[in-house]
Amino acid sequence: MQIYEVGGAVRDRLLGLPIRDRDWVVVGSTPADMEALGFKPVGRDFPVFLHPETHEEYALARTERKVAPGYHGFQFHADASVTLEQDLLRRDLTINAMAADASGAVIDPYGGQADLRAGLLRHVSPAFAEDPVRILRVARFAARFGFRVADETCALMRAMVAAGEVDALVPERVWQEFAKGLLEARPARFFAVLAESAALEVCLPGCAPCADENSAVVLGLQRAADLGLGLAPRIAVLALCVAAVEPLAARLRWPAALQDLARLCVQQGEVLRTAAWLPGSGEALLQLIEKADAVRRPQRLEEALAGVACLMTPDAGRAAMAAVLQALGAAKRVDAGGIAAAAQSAAQIPALVRAARLQAIEAVLLSRQPGTAG
Repeated sequence: MQIYEVGGAVRDRLLGLPIRDRDWVVVGSTPADMEALGFKPVGRDFPVFLHPETHEEYALARTERKVAPGYHGFQFHADASVTLEQDLLRRDLTINAMAADASGAVIDPYGGQADLRAGLLRHVSPAFAEDPVRILRVARFAARFGFRVADETCALMRAMVAAGEVDALVPERVWQEFAKGLLEARPARFFAVLAESAALEVCLPGCAPCADENSAVVLGLQRAADLGLGLAPRIAVLALCVAAVEPLAARLRWPAALQDLARLCVQQGEVLRTAAWLPGSGEALLQLIEKADAVRRPQRLEEALAGVACLMTPDAGRAAMAAVLQALGAAKRVDAGGIAAAAQSAAQIPALVRAARLQAIEAVLLSRQPGTAG
């Protein structure tokens, strides 16, 4: 039995990056051998085990064969005769097809180290074409590392799209890779690589502006990445610039909170992007707060505002966010219970509360004017 560290951990160590996850391949072993050593079997499709102490995943070396369309249509073969090189050959990119032995020596049969030095994403073998998820993964790695996609790999991805392989991707899988791509250091590269491979309109219809390096959405997404913002503000940037995001959210079955955020940004984008809230604009601001249901649930509006700030100059973004959040705070401080107790009839209460909130918001806007005390 021989055990090797494989995949992303080896790649990231060579790049001098923090190790996110560690995966291991076991050569020359059987499931019975692994269980005898205390490993817990967890794999459904092929033999994968959890280490009894570290709980890291150890997989028996395996090969795979495409037997049906789509990314589920694989048949796996794992036994003690499968070599490390055979296991690495089934992987997607050369930079992910390296291993390290117990001494730390790197086993690199397919040129991964050279491609790392060249900043190149290159497929290991023609079997890359058997799994359409790999197109999305290549785009995600490009967004993470800023690497260039090899010409032959890009050509292969275009051929996969033309053959209809991408059509087999289920919405949840596309969403997973899309969300990860948005969170990478160079999120616009995710869209650009999909556009280069002709997969963008198939996977993310309506998102063509995201592949234009000079577009507002690309600049906004990069600013969000530079600030280290989370997924929700980046979704907000996208939705503020690309109206097609709202139907895309439904198609890919985004989490409900993110669908609500996208809807708010699309429908209230013009109001959200108001750079300077002046006295007299309290009604528009109150309507925004109402439509966002921000008095009860402020998080969605705060996430939208974080996205808005990425589309403005830093000073204008901070000023717009501060104005809205101060106005929201004033609206929340209105004593709705006291107003209700003093009302002559229940029918008056909503209008009275709203009028008090509007007055409070206008007071905030007036106080923010230069030379105004308060």
